[in-house]
Amino acid sequence: MEERIGFIGVVIEDLTQANRVNQIISQYQDMVTGRIGVPDHERNMAVIGLLIRGDDMKVGAFTAKLGNVPGVQVKSAMTKK
Repeated sequence: MEERIGFIGVVIEDLTQANRVNQIISQYQDMVTGRIGVPDHERNMAVIGLLIRGDDMKVGAFTAKLGNVPGVQVKSAMTKK
């Protein structure tokens, strides 16, 4: 499969899930080329933006694992080539 670049946006609606999200990101660290995280402690949530590089199968597995964490929303956008 062809490697593409893209972005994954992660909204953690409950900061008690932050450790689990970080564990998953660590599992796929070879794909992550950039990361930004913005916590909102007043609302007990956070947003993480990930710049990634990988093939469709690996990106799909990554986003699926993140999306299966309770209280976590995930969206991705990838290049077409």
